[in-house]
Amino acid sequence: MSRLKVQLKGVVQGVGYRYHISRRANDMGVTGWVKNRADGSVEIEAVGDRSTLEEFLNYARVGPAGAHVEDVSANWHEDEPDYSNFDIRF
Repeated sequence: MSRLKVQLKGVVQGVGYRYHISRRANDMGVTGWVKNRADGSVEIEAVGDRSTLEEFLNYARVGPAGAHVEDVSANWHEDEPDYSNFDIRF
């Protein structure tokens, strides 16, 4: 298992981005969380198989209709926090 931390900038708040990311993560069996940041970006922490997380990251780079992702910072880690599901944090 791997852990992926992502920060996305652009038009990613107010367009249903967190909801769509959460739904995609749950469909893919990815655990972790997504939250809006005060600076207008979105932060994601996801845990799963490396190949699944790579596919998840590809989706996050695009997001739902209405989103316009301009910048993605992704960092890979090998530790595994114990998440039981994927949550939207506020």
